Amino acid sequence: MNVSEAATLPAQGRSRRWYSHPYNRSRYYRLARLVARALPRRGRRALAGVLARVALRILPAERESVRENLRRVLPGVDGRGLDAAVWGTFRNFALCFGDLLTLNRAPVERLSHYLDGVEGEEHLAAASAPGRGLIVATAHLGNWELGGRMLATKWGRATHVVLSGEEDPSVEAFLRRDGNGLRFVTREAPTTSLALLAALRRNEIVAVQGDRATGGRADVWLPFFGAAAAFPLGPFLLARASGAPVLPAFCVLGEAETYRIFLEPPIWVGTGGEETGLRQLVAVIQRYVSAHPDQWFNFYDFWGAPRG
Repeated sequence: MNVSEAATLPAQGRSRRWYSHPYNRSRYYRLARLVARALPRRGRRALAGVLARVALRILPAERESVRENLRRVLPGVDGRGLDAAVWGTFRNFALCFGDLLTLNRAPVERLSHYLDGVEGEEHLAAASAPGRGLIVATAHLGNWELGGRMLATKWGRATHVVLSGEEDPSVEAFLRRDGNGLRFVTREAPTTSLALLAALRRNEIVAVQGDRATGGRADVWLPFFGAAAAFPLGPFLLARASGAPVLPAFCVLGEAETYRIFLEPPIWVGTGGEETGLRQLVAVIQRYVSAHPDQWFNFYDFWGAPRG
């Protein structure tokens, strides 16, 4: 489906009310941070497994959504294998979230202790050569927020992280604080696009999520694991307007439970090439989700029609 076809979707199919749950409150996050900070990494690892089993019982809707998503991602896996993948998804999310809570304001030295390495730095050099700024596109895979902090620290360039506002503003204030080269930008602000364009013209970095549609007319429905899903065209509209390339990047939890960052070749966007660029990014995201299915953290029906 192209842009014009996406624009013809009925209004109730375009607006999306993002996934939320009653535990998405800052008081629970503060409690979780106290517990995470009190435990060594080995203790947090064990606790993540326990929390995963608890979450599977108290969040049945999320459990079934993850199961159905993984059924598409892992079509050849039987029921027992799906159960293991669902548990692994909740467990990995708990571990990644615990790391985020304990490290999101940590000094550079502590962050580097958790980073196993960066693959594809030559792609960063190629993308940065023109000096037009850089749009880093990731997905809800692994520890994307912690990865953004690691990259901002490593690259030493101002990084503007674009995200949707939290339902509870106190959660946003608790989780996301500007500093160490990072600035968080709420997508709903009326001047967001102009501010991001100005940042790119200063040769700075804009970080976006490539697997979370906005619910607006700029969403495009594309094949993803054999069925149509909505993806945001906005990053590629910004790339075309600014001349900055889109650099796919992912921060994945490894077997030793340290993180490894992967950078892919930059995607350049010419006039009229926005949807082609988005298709390239979606193909990259599908490849990484296939490789790390139990680190893809979307707890709603990813292929379902957007809900108002």
